[in-house]
Amino acid sequence: MKDCEQPPQPQEGPADGTVRIRLDLAYHGADFSGWARQPGRRTVQGEIEDALRIVTRSEQGYDLTVAGRTDAGVHARGQVAHVDLPVELWAAHGEKLLRRLAGRLPGDVRVYRMTEAPAGFDARFAAIWRRYAYRVADHPGGVDPLLRGHVLWHDRPLDIEKMNEAARLLLGEHDFAAYCKKREGATTIRTLLDLHWERVAADHHTAGVAGPLAVATVRADAFCHNMVRALVGAMLLVGDGHRPVEFPGQVLAGRVRNSAVNVVRPYGLTLEEVGYPPDDQLAERNRAARRMRTLPGQS
Repeated sequence: MKDCEQPPQPQEGPADGTVRIRLDLAYHGADFSGWARQPGRRTVQGEIEDALRIVTRSEQGYDLTVAGRTDAGVHARGQVAHVDLPVELWAAHGEKLLRRLAGRLPGDVRVYRMTEAPAGFDARFAAIWRRYAYRVADHPGGVDPLLRGHVLWHDRPLDIEKMNEAARLLLGEHDFAAYCKKREGATTIRTLLDLHWERVAADHHTAGVAGPLAVATVRADAFCHNMVRALVGAMLLVGDGHRPVEFPGQVLAGRVRNSAVNVVRPYGLTLEEVGYPPDDQLAERNRAARRMRTLPGQS
């Protein structure tokens, strides 16, 4: 999952003559090759940027910056992005853009809100946390067919209490290199703010048909590629008895990928929410997030 990395962006605020617009959006990731625009592939960014250019009748395109890039197959209900538009264009189209985008965009991506962003706002760098959910069904009969597009089936029963014991050992600031696909020049140090599992009714219409789901809530200041899906893979090994409670923490301490840990399938993962500080702290957060982090004792 590419939910943390984007090319560096030297521009900290909108250029003169433009206004920064925040977009709140959602998408079903099954038919997308992830968030980021890629030649010859269908992506969320590509669909929205193309629709925006068409509905504003613009000759040029306007690039989106996103809070967290999601990989192919990953869903989002609380994604945030921003785009810098010419002041005149926003004045002419602003009130009509949301409805026009709804008429132009395909059904698997929706923009729910477009607002002028406060000073210092950057969808990526001003965010203080991202919250994901990963949904697993461990009923021996499989996943409710109506939920199959966003729930993973695990064919062994899961012990939620043991998974939560393992999760607590991972909280805090660590180098998550063992759970990330390494990228040249990018840090794998992250602060894991929340990681817990709970049993949740799949749907109030279908509860009891295939039993409650095991749902992981994962919240961190940022994530690196594959991090959530690898963490879930490690904890499933604990939940079904293949590994002891200490195993995910031991993998973390090793700082190298462990062949026993599977990166679980993307369709069980949904970006639920992105958190930002109060408006008067946005600029400082924006600047701080651009600095490369190290752990104490690291140069």
